[in-house]
Amino acid sequence: MRMYDLIEKKKHGQELSQDEIAWMIRGFVDEEIPDYQMAAMLMAIYFQGMTDRETAELTMEMAGSGDMVDLSPIQGVKADKHSTGGVGDKTTLVIVPIVAANGVKVAKMSGRGLGHTGGTIDKLESIPGFQTAIPREEFFQIVNRTGAAVIGQSGNLVPADKKLYALRDVTATVDSIPLIASSIMSKKIAAGSNAIVLDVKTGSGAFMKTLEDSIRLAEKMVAIGTHAGRDCCALITDMDVPLGHAVGNSLEMQESIEVLKGRGPADLTEVCIDLAANMLYMAKAGTIEECTKLAEDSIADGRGLKALKDMVESQGGDGSYIDHPEKFHQAPYSMEVKADEAGFISHMDTEAIGIVSVMLGAGRSRKEDPIDHSAGLILRKKYGDPVQPGDVLAVLRTSDQKLLPGAVKKLKAAYRISREKGAEKKLVYARVTRDGIERF
Repeated sequence: MRMYDLIEKKKHGQELSQDEIAWMIRGFVDEEIPDYQMAAMLMAIYFQGMTDRETAELTMEMAGSGDMVDLSPIQGVKADKHSTGGVGDKTTLVIVPIVAANGVKVAKMSGRGLGHTGGTIDKLESIPGFQTAIPREEFFQIVNRTGAAVIGQSGNLVPADKKLYALRDVTATVDSIPLIASSIMSKKIAAGSNAIVLDVKTGSGAFMKTLEDSIRLAEKMVAIGTHAGRDCCALITDMDVPLGHAVGNSLEMQESIEVLKGRGPADLTEVCIDLAANMLYMAKAGTIEECTKLAEDSIADGRGLKALKDMVESQGGDGSYIDHPEKFHQAPYSMEVKADEAGFISHMDTEAIGIVSVMLGAGRSRKEDPIDHSAGLILRKKYGDPVQPGDVLAVLRTSDQKLLPGAVKKLKAAYRISREKGAEKKLVYARVTRDGIERF
């Protein structure tokens, strides 16, 4: 078998066989296939696409390229959730304890923030003492005892994806739906959970900017999950507007606690309940209506908040921060950004708002960059809100005063104010399952 022949085949839009895909991935991981040939294949896939069968087989080969996590030591059904990334997307911090409070185990591996999107691990590490690097046996014990644990990705998990993503990043082939789907799902399958819910973001702050592209990606990923024998569904959720009001690590941690206390922003609460309900449904905890009620009740009766505190303490974190979120360190410098004109907020460049948080120190441009857990912003006005001159649009927070002027300029440019109120946006646009698409 020759890589040249496989590139030629895919260049002309022909299907690769399972044996060809397996040979290609193993050869690339073992460094028998050079980067320049794999780069040519990635570009051929970008233009010609892949069938559902090809994408599923590529995903399974990638998942099997390293460690496959065996969650059998954890009792009961294990559920997982993945978001394609957004601004203010703190849903994991809310839904993991809700699901655990209802008897479904969540053994979750999450990532750090990179670019304009935040990372769950960074947010949790704003709690003093919280450990995200935990030996696997202890990880299993914590999940069995408390129902949930969230750790960083470690070990030799999906090395094929690491190598392929690095190449995609420098060859302009990141935005290929089969390659995105296989990258995400290879990690989810290797992580070992029985039930998977995918939160596919759409809009200006998402990787997929249009609803139709988001649905196409969701269909691919659900097909892969089904092929792998997992119970899997996807929700298409809005990221044309930041989720909630807080953007930044400790700020988002505080807002998540407020949701679990029943006092959080309405948009964040609604999306979290929908995602948690679908995780419970995929784990066969009841009908979707019954699972929605379970999620709502977990907030109302405090079980979700207790589950979060139990998880935090089991991973070495200071649980008093859950009871008293005002204890989180507050950045020493803040600045209000005010409206210059009257009208309605008619557009928010959500990706730019995420970049503002990075500019303030809350994110990183490279994986090794340090971050300021207390930096970020609080949005006082969002899409559809009326404003008058002098109204506060947002409050910026940072530990470095010199960062404020550039961040203010960027944030003001991210808001558009019009005389007329824009059309109302949905928070959840569709649900994708193996049986088809349900649009809302």
